[in-house]
Amino acid sequence: MDVRRADQIANTLEQLVFAGEFQDGERLDELKLAEQFHVSRTPIREALQVLVSSGMAEQIPHRGVFIRQPGPVELMEMFETMAELEAVCGRLAATRMTDHDLEQLALANENCRQAIQDTDYDRYYAENEKFHQIIYRGAANRYLEKQTLQLQNRLSAYRKTQLRFRGRLDQSMDEHSEILTAITDGEPERTANILRSHVAVQGEKFHQLMASLKR
Repeated sequence: MDVRRADQIANTLEQLVFAGEFQDGERLDELKLAEQFHVSRTPIREALQVLVSSGMAEQIPHRGVFIRQPGPVELMEMFETMAELEAVCGRLAATRMTDHDLEQLALANENCRQAIQDTDYDRYYAENEKFHQIIYRGAANRYLEKQTLQLQNRLSAYRKTQLRFRGRLDQSMDEHSEILTAITDGEPERTANILRSHVAVQGEKFHQLMASLKR
């Protein structure tokens, strides 16, 4: 099974959902998608499972896989919860991260910077996820890490989309540097506040996100 090809197809399907090509509740037809992407049904099935695992689609037994789009209220609530979970992770990580974790965090931050310089947005997002996951792990609370990872995965496609707003990548990079400094300096509350603001989708940014989903 070509997992990488399946991931590429899943990413394309995400963008098609955001572009309005698929509607909430619409069934994803494996055969039609296989023809559209010129592949067998195997990578299509794998791609659909990627969407299901992220929460963008729902698998109903004996019926198939259907698009699952949260409404604006639910999406805002999810981002609010994510922001608070990340803040807690950051607060704990600022006093619990090992030197090795700090080295890995600095490396992930540098990889993010390099991806921006190379204008490789997909690589930036992948490194961005690693940056945040190192903080979750650094909180040294497995239950909290598990819950935060689950919601990060659920919001993955939406966080990726808002990173494409004009100027957001550079802003995100600046915030990463502030987070890294706060954790390295061992400042729990400062770390929590920066992470909360970094993750929250509020005001104009949320309106931009919702507008992008309605195109």
